[in-house]
Amino acid sequence: MKKKILLALIVLLAGMLACSVANPASTPAPVNVETIVAETFAALTSTVPEINATPPPATEPSVELLPHSMYFLNNDGAGLAQVYRLEKDGKTVTQLTFEPAKVEDHDVSLVDGSVVYVSDNKLYTVNADGSNRSMIVDGGPLDANNPFLSNITSPVWSPNGQTIAYGHKGLNFYSIASGQSNRVLDNDIDDLGNDLLVPREMYWPEKYSADGSKLVITLGYYEGASAAIYYPNGNALVRLSNDAGAFICCGFTEWSADGSALYSAYPYMGMFMPGLWRVDAANGAVTTLVNGDPGDGTFNYADAPYPAPDGQLYYFFANMPNTSEFINRPPLQLVRADGNGVSNRTVLRPETFELMNESLWAPDASFVLAAMAPIQDVYQGGRVDMYYTDGQPVISLIPFAMEMKWGP
Repeated sequence: MKKKILLALIVLLAGMLACSVANPASTPAPVNVETIVAETFAALTSTVPEINATPPPATEPSVELLPHSMYFLNNDGAGLAQVYRLEKDGKTVTQLTFEPAKVEDHDVSLVDGSVVYVSDNKLYTVNADGSNRSMIVDGGPLDANNPFLSNITSPVWSPNGQTIAYGHKGLNFYSIASGQSNRVLDNDIDDLGNDLLVPREMYWPEKYSADGSKLVITLGYYEGASAAIYYPNGNALVRLSNDAGAFICCGFTEWSADGSALYSAYPYMGMFMPGLWRVDAANGAVTTLVNGDPGDGTFNYADAPYPAPDGQLYYFFANMPNTSEFINRPPLQLVRADGNGVSNRTVLRPETFELMNESLWAPDASFVLAAMAPIQDVYQGGRVDMYYTDGQPVISLIPFAMEMKWGP
């Protein structure tokens, strides 16, 4: 229930933290994270510009500009978020969903390009050409005061295309073969009486490892969130350890190619410290790669780490003087470092990415797609440009996209 309900969660936390930093003497009343996430996403998507189906690229692309097709969300002519696909040529756009209510979230099967998505608190699938629309889960009506009780969130397709993980009253797995769902973790909700319900811990999926043996999930709380690693075979949940000061959750994670480690970064300054971390998938141990506070009067900001096949770590980075202000749009630059994230760190391009809302790495790290906000106050999606890591000229692709995902 966000652009990936979780990215909106980060934006919300950033906004909440900004308020607390701006007025440290005030004590804001507790908020329901799930409710505000939904309201924020609704407000943002209502102002997203409608896409031109065939926008002229700034640089004429080759026939196979992209290694895969790219799926994303954007508003249709009625102002409702729908699923679209950008073909490998980098210019042809196809609308895949035509829902009477906005699409809240989606994912793509890497086997055949089928799409799973959430709309009107129902989970649907469609074929790669948009045909055979099928409702596979009905979440029922939402409680306006407690939407987290029954909302469907964050569908994630397994690498083999046989299972869809999703959040609904906990962590669920839908079997394509049987057409049945199985809930493996139940949300923990506290009933405080007088119709006051508080989520103690909730679960929804984020991303499978490449072999499908592991699934990083978000642990959602009344205020804040964390992450854990779930092993579908064996129903084992590995929680993070040694993670004091690390903010790891909500889609800000990337698996290593072999699934042995998870990388995460946080590029904001407020209640949480910025930084870059590595998580051991076997035991959940967190190692700090880039300390947000190096102790020299500056802060390190990192975002979107990608462990590349060449063994190097690509990410966005900025080092800035320590100030008392909340920082939510640091002037990040594209960098490459050794696997430890620090040694031989090299700036790859001259641009700064202060208005970047999301990114999508090429599998070989030869480029990254960045969605740049049109204005300062837009915190989801934006114009999609293609930045090569070897310094080639930037290529503009489409005027707006959010929740970018690679297809087959």
